[in-house]
Amino acid sequence: MSGIVGIFSAEKNHVSPVIYYGLYALQHRGQVSTGMAVNNNGFIDYIKDLGLIHEVVSKESLERFRGNIAIGHVRYAAQFEAKNKVNAQPLVVGYRRGALAIAMDGSIVNFRSLRGEMEDSGSIFQTDLDTEVIAALIAKYHKDDLSEAMIKSLKEVRGSYAIVAMTSERMVAARDPHGIKPLSIGKLDGDYVIASESCAFDAVGANFVRDVEPGEIIVIDKDGLKSIYKESAKRSLCIFELVYLARPDSTMDEKSVYMARFEVGKRLYREFPEIEADIVIGAPDSGIVAAIGYAEASGIPYAEGMIKNRYVGRTFIEPTQEIREQGVRIKLNPLKENIRGKRLVLVDDSIVRGTTMKRTVEMLKNAGAKEVHVRIASPPVMHSCHLGVDTPSEENLISSRMGISEVAKEIGADSLYFISLEGLVAATGGDNGFCKGCFSGSYPVDKE
Repeated sequence: MSGIVGIFSAEKNHVSPVIYYGLYALQHRGQVSTGMAVNNNGFIDYIKDLGLIHEVVSKESLERFRGNIAIGHVRYAAQFEAKNKVNAQPLVVGYRRGALAIAMDGSIVNFRSLRGEMEDSGSIFQTDLDTEVIAALIAKYHKDDLSEAMIKSLKEVRGSYAIVAMTSERMVAARDPHGIKPLSIGKLDGDYVIASESCAFDAVGANFVRDVEPGEIIVIDKDGLKSIYKESAKRSLCIFELVYLARPDSTMDEKSVYMARFEVGKRLYREFPEIEADIVIGAPDSGIVAAIGYAEASGIPYAEGMIKNRYVGRTFIEPTQEIREQGVRIKLNPLKENIRGKRLVLVDDSIVRGTTMKRTVEMLKNAGAKEVHVRIASPPVMHSCHLGVDTPSEENLISSRMGISEVAKEIGADSLYFISLEGLVAATGGDNGFCKGCFSGSYPVDKE
């Protein structure tokens, strides 16, 4: 999972603040590295490093990076990638037609075979990133036209992707044929903005225009925005975006993330209503909206049960178990006055490894909760994702190793219930196109 932002302006010569604040809004999509690239009179300047956006890009460097085209990226580290500055994006490469900057959210399943073929032909790679393979393909095909090079390059790759790329004259954006990864178009005072989620537009004062369609490639230059190619397959937006990954104030593929989670919470209660409890609490932050929906449907009062330390990142996307466990210990603190002696319904978005939930239940009981009944707003995560959600191997997925009663015992819950897959799909707008592979094992693109 990563977040990308891009802007093209025909008039302004200092667009980097738009990238900066857009990445701030998308920081939840990646906390390992940050970077931005800016067109400066025909040259592409860039800055990138390990860390959050405010740690990597200072006020002084932001003022220095001036230009009319810019792209940015926030990144988490996939298991096969080293947590190294060299793997930060955007990638900026030079080739015979000039310079190219590119940033991607997604996972190219055939990148190792493509990379092997290119290395056999003499290509040299500097990173672990599948993004670099796409950059190399674009450089290979870019004789006269970036648009045609992008089309030819993406015809060779398989997987999930949302891409934004730039040269000194134009910006190109593309989304995979299944639309697994989200990508949106906004407009800011006549300038076009591209972002992974619409919340980035709100952060910079842009208006949402539309989603990039699955399989669509668009070009933005001095003449405006043009859709130059579209070859879509069965729409398969990653349903985990609506469950956990996206911010609740975003919309994607015409779906409100907030309303989707709210409806899931209501459905969760209706599927398993036999419960006696005093209050409903949500696991901050991604479980809160579902908890509010659950409380409305059940009539059980909603209350705050835990306070989140806002300066701790998302433990699910931390790259090592040790860091995840340390994060859980300082991430949440129980609100003892609200939970002491109470029977709680604790609603969370998902259980992946079980690390966070086990410690959360233990923490609530140590703080005086009489009972903790866990309700999960997604089905059991049983399959490892190879399309850009960095779930661990299946032996590390608690629901892949244990049945529901065993998971309940392991995490210390008095009862445990997961929403059904059918219920999740119905609550998020019906089965008009989702990737549900982490729950069902059936993916729109197979592993190579």
